[in-house]
Amino acid sequence: MEDTVHRIDDADRSAPESYDAIVLGAGVSGLVSASVLARQGCRRILVVDEYAHIGGNHIDWSLGGYTFDIGSLIFQDDSPLLQHFPELLPRYVQIRPRWARLNPQRLITAYPISVRDDILAAGPVEVARILASALYARVFQRRMRNAREFARHWIGARLLHRSGLDAYMTRFYGIASDQIGIELARKRMQWISEHASLRALLGRLARKKPPAPTNCQLARPREGFASLYAGAAEVLSARGVDFLTGTRLVRIEKRESGFVLFREEGAVVADRIVSTIPIPRLQALCNLPVSQELETITLLALYFSFDGARGFEEEIIYNFSYDGAWKRLTMYSDFYGRALGREYFGVEVIANHIGHSVDRAEADFRAHVAANGLFSGDLRLEGSQSLENAYPIYRNGADESAAEAVRALRAFGIESLGRQGGFNYQPTARVSTIEAEAALGRCAAPAR
Repeated sequence: MEDTVHRIDDADRSAPESYDAIVLGAGVSGLVSASVLARQGCRRILVVDEYAHIGGNHIDWSLGGYTFDIGSLIFQDDSPLLQHFPELLPRYVQIRPRWARLNPQRLITAYPISVRDDILAAGPVEVARILASALYARVFQRRMRNAREFARHWIGARLLHRSGLDAYMTRFYGIASDQIGIELARKRMQWISEHASLRALLGRLARKKPPAPTNCQLARPREGFASLYAGAAEVLSARGVDFLTGTRLVRIEKRESGFVLFREEGAVVADRIVSTIPIPRLQALCNLPVSQELETITLLALYFSFDGARGFEEEIIYNFSYDGAWKRLTMYSDFYGRALGREYFGVEVIANHIGHSVDRAEADFRAHVAANGLFSGDLRLEGSQSLENAYPIYRNGADESAAEAVRALRAFGIESLGRQGGFNYQPTARVSTIEAEAALGRCAAPAR
């Protein structure tokens, strides 16, 4: 990528470089933003990131023949991301992932809800209680102020507890489910009302298995994300986009002629700035009041290799049990083949649930899987990573605070969007692409 992507060389510059637009952040939202700006007529664009790589929070870690990611990430071949960067498609690995979950009854079962294991296996008395609980919630618990009340209304308190969904919501979002804002629940947990309601669950008993999706599921190249996003950088570079990575940003000044972005090595100027970096970081750079209440998740990823009987066939397992700090594991060797004769997988843990300690996270995971009859054999920790600002924590009221901050930044003249810049949970590259297109499509260059 060094031979094809145009990068700024400080030694060759005596005056600040000038651009039509600067994009802060080189993740999916930033790359798509640069592509949209180029299509809108910006001739000179600079993408800046304090990370030393392109791809944002899509980060891998390698050791020998093992390559791991932070988290589990699946792409699709009909994703709008590929409309911006079609050269990426042949770099992906086609996969057929299967999702499952470990439920409170110590079973690996269907994700997100299993009629057989979560309802029918409970026995006739408990089935009657689940039905009564769901009916009561639908009639008398219509008030929905947070994620717990949202889920309870649709499936009832009894199934909410028995399925482990309440435990998983807390494990995923980093806070108790009754502290998670209702707006996030409505936007990002709509599958509960669509697929996990009592009517939908019972309806599955009479229906055939739904048809398989028509699109192809994809994973990043075995070599890692760098070889994937090199393709996007090459496309953008050919369209007049420069990249500046691994640089420490100092401040942003607004002037009559535009903006000046100061960094430790020098300054660059631009008519326009689009940001996809965390809102508090951008506020500090602009010397605006920082929204301290906007919290984000720090993820701790544990990377294991294994030889033995793992106890399940699926590639991605979610932890819905009431024990164990880990929330998801991904079997990378199912996608890329074994390495050194061993399976390998990544485990995702919210750092503050385990005191930000790798040792505690490892011990907790080992004890939990052993108690549930999983990974019987030689289990080795190969490495770990920590990722700050992985995704937003949506306490009640956080979405209003984020919207207010985005409006203030807009008044300052900067468009802030994406998972970080819009404080908007975006589970896929598809969502990030669509929302970046929508945000910039409705925004003309800000008036000064």
